[in-house]
Amino acid sequence: MYMQPLNRCIFSSIAVVSFALCLAAELKKTKKDDLVFDGKLCYLPGTASFELGIAALICLSITQVTGSLFIYRKFSPREKGGYFTVTCSLLVFSWIGYGVAVVLLSAASSMNQSQPFGEGWLDGECYLVKDGVYIGSAILTLLPLGSTLGSGIITVRQNKAEETQGSLVYAKVDK
Repeated sequence: MYMQPLNRCIFSSIAVVSFALCLAAELKKTKKDDLVFDGKLCYLPGTASFELGIAALICLSITQVTGSLFIYRKFSPREKGGYFTVTCSLLVFSWIGYGVAVVLLSAASSMNQSQPFGEGWLDGECYLVKDGVYIGSAILTLLPLGSTLGSGIITVRQNKAEETQGSLVYAKVDK
């Protein structure tokens, strides 16, 4: 059948958890005040946003893969037409957004690990995550949810239209 109500609820919940984890990571990320600089070397303490970012990344990956599998399983690629084009476009758009979100979340979470004196994040230098990176990732985490639900709606409408056409009975009317 279609995506069962319980599956939609779980799928949506995981996407919302990923969104919330990204927002929490934004609030917990290292701040400029946390930076310790001794003239040549710098130090940044680790924060909880590293774990929150990794958890958001895991939830995002689960959402993306399950959503894509749902679309692939429910939509027949043999039947090309308007629905096929829209569904494929949503799916491609979702995977592009997923890739950007993975890069943002991975880099930002990696920067929020502890950066000891002389080691830093890259080339011995300390880097801070800019404001809004996690928020941008949070918005991108909702992309798989929206595209999967949109594709699901399209698939359901297509299936209902096919069922309606299949159940029509033509009768000869005598005048």
